[in-house]
Amino acid sequence: MRAHGGHTVPVYLVTLGHPDARASVGYFGGVHGLERIGSQVVIAWLHSLVMRLRWDESLHELLRKVRLVFMPIVNPGGMLRGTRANPNGVDLMRNAPVDAQEPVPLLVGGQRISAGLPWYRGRRGEPMEAESAALCDAVGREMHGRAFSLALDCHSGFGMRDRIWFPFAHRRSPIAHLAQLHALHEIFEQTHNHHHYVFEPQSRQYLAHGDLWDHLYLNACESPERVFLPLTLEMGSWLWVKKNPRQLFSRDGIFNPLIAHRQQRVLRRHLPLLDFTLRAAAASARWLPGAQDQERHRAAAHGRWYGA
Repeated sequence: MRAHGGHTVPVYLVTLGHPDARASVGYFGGVHGLERIGSQVVIAWLHSLVMRLRWDESLHELLRKVRLVFMPIVNPGGMLRGTRANPNGVDLMRNAPVDAQEPVPLLVGGQRISAGLPWYRGRRGEPMEAESAALCDAVGREMHGRAFSLALDCHSGFGMRDRIWFPFAHRRSPIAHLAQLHALHEIFEQTHNHHHYVFEPQSRQYLAHGDLWDHLYLNACESPERVFLPLTLEMGSWLWVKKNPRQLFSRDGIFNPLIAHRQQRVLRRHLPLLDFTLRAAAASARWLPGAQDQERHRAAAHGRWYGA
């Protein structure tokens, strides 16, 4: 919960699927209050699933295998205020107790100078913000105890391409489950061979302090036999600005499609990705690499993402 304007603003969590399923997928949006389109993508996917529950027998079968977790608006106070940060001025995606191991870009990589400047991490040594803690609690309770789990956090505002980022943000070295991540990427490429996403580690673009998904992934690694793969969908909002330059004069317009038909196109554009995450989690035992295949996937991943 977060107080805003004298009112308590709730952070909602919705779950679908069997509580004891071996796999889970989490869908998150609105970590940054300005990026409404991320929340809208998550809500559109949830709405589609709920409507299909009436008649789709195959969906019922999937939900016996997978627990779905939805947190569509992680930062409701920021969304009400129209700010990237929460009402305390803290950027939730710079708020985790993880420090970058190399220099980060000035301000963008996270700063503790002032809440009046963007990308503020919060004071050193203080607990995480209520919204950050709520997200971490939901992931820890609903996802970390399962054999396989996958998270998709929906953002906007970086470049003219839609990107799927994976950890790490605080260092350039690869994650421990690189082979499993490459296997996931491989089946995505095979089944969506005309997709438009750039799939890459976030560290290829920039490093940052306090990344929540780095923090949650490192926590999950305390049980190495379980696989947790957090992904970030970074929708390229500069393309919307290119098509409608007047959006530059609106703070909302830099991060969201303001014309109705473009918003509808964005909501349709990403549904195949969200559907893939559900099906991949349900069938993870079929594609996760065994001991003999892990080295092949690891070598291929190094060549694709870390060779340079």
